[in-house]
Amino acid sequence: MLNNDGKPQLSRTMKSRHLMMLSLGGVIGTGLFLNVGYTINQAGPGGAIIGYLIGGIILYMVMTCLGELAVHMPVTGSFQTYATKFIHPSAGFSLGWMYFVGSAATAGVEFTAAGILMKHWFPSIPTWIWCALFIALLFLLNALSTKGFAEAEFWFASIKVVAVLFFIVVGIVAIAGIVPMEGRATPNLTNLAPTGLFPAGIVIIFVTMMNVIFSYQGSELVGIAAGETKDPEKTIPRAIRTIILRIIVFYLASIVVLSAIFPASELGLLESPFVKLLELVGIPYAPDLMNFIILTAILSVGNSCLYASTRLLWAMSLEGMAPKLFSKTSKRNIPLNALLFTMFFSLLSLLTSIMDADAVFVLLMSIAGISVTISWMGIALSQLMFRRKYIQAGGKVEELQYRVKWYPVIPLLCILFCGALLVFLLWDPTQRIGVIYGLGFLIACISFYMIKLNKPKLQQGVVPDEIKP
Repeated sequence: MLNNDGKPQLSRTMKSRHLMMLSLGGVIGTGLFLNVGYTINQAGPGGAIIGYLIGGIILYMVMTCLGELAVHMPVTGSFQTYATKFIHPSAGFSLGWMYFVGSAATAGVEFTAAGILMKHWFPSIPTWIWCALFIALLFLLNALSTKGFAEAEFWFASIKVVAVLFFIVVGIVAIAGIVPMEGRATPNLTNLAPTGLFPAGIVIIFVTMMNVIFSYQGSELVGIAAGETKDPEKTIPRAIRTIILRIIVFYLASIVVLSAIFPASELGLLESPFVKLLELVGIPYAPDLMNFIILTAILSVGNSCLYASTRLLWAMSLEGMAPKLFSKTSKRNIPLNALLFTMFFSLLSLLTSIMDADAVFVLLMSIAGISVTISWMGIALSQLMFRRKYIQAGGKVEELQYRVKWYPVIPLLCILFCGALLVFLLWDPTQRIGVIYGLGFLIACISFYMIKLNKPKLQQGVVPDEIKP
């Protein structure tokens, strides 16, 4: 399928409800059902609440910056294309590959988490076998039409939202003592006493922030899916307004409920605290049902990550920033070669055959979190440069259909906050190597582009027609 300029484009088949649930569902998965417990364990209840609040502020800044760009120029390449056009092609090349690796690694995290959850029913079967099975399943789903994928994700996300709301209600009832918990006294709010809010101090909040950023990853699917969305000038702003509020409410409410019921020392990665709570309350078959819902939620996020990585790789191939074979599409208008290559990275989850599943989970989560942090900085810088060039070209800010408020404060603060997170990680021995490798990969991408791909045809996008009023 070609656009008005004769360039390939994907079909615009997603509706507003698809876009909203795709992005909302993209962040309700491992980050909420497993990672929240790990964050509380590391930073304490108070640290987790503050960490997710700070992450929510950063998320708002990123999404508003992305919203202005995506509404003005709705393309499948999203922030990779924006960085190419408004910063420099080397920035677009680097951010594109950074996000691709991070998003594909996230898919590996989801497959690993799904394998861990299957231990609830089949403790004797190795985790890597389940990982391989889920990889094959999601490949088939992504190979179908975009409309079918979007419809499936809509219902998956709807189930996740209902499940989280159900858990929050059950938790509140348990905290109030209306429903007794087996072998445990009514906690009320004793676990949230000031003396236990920050058991490991304040600095640990910033060290665990990469867990928070990983949890919020996926919200930027609004931009990536813009090129396959009907009426993006209406659907994107609507999706952004609703997604941010719902994400923050879901995460913070879940943290308060979990922290009130379980001491921080009881939480971690070995078991979902959501399932653990329902077991204590004694709802018949609820733990099995909740474990199944969490499993579908996690696979849904993995599905979204495969979608995002595949579309980004397809878009980069059109720009000459990835091999041309990735630009080819199937009869169903699906970039199948890009999907196959993305699936290769998901095979990292099979490391659970030779490594501890929890260790693989934390490793892949760190890679994904660092990649998305750098990508978020790129989104903010792209918006900063776009607005400046737009005004210089004679454009009027009030004519933008969606725009960032308090410019340039918002994009500058976003860059500052994300940069500070990377600096704090250097103080954590377990994550320092991830930051070094991440920044090293970024520098390597920039160097590779400048040496091998610095061609005039790619430089034409530095002063794009899109900034003209």
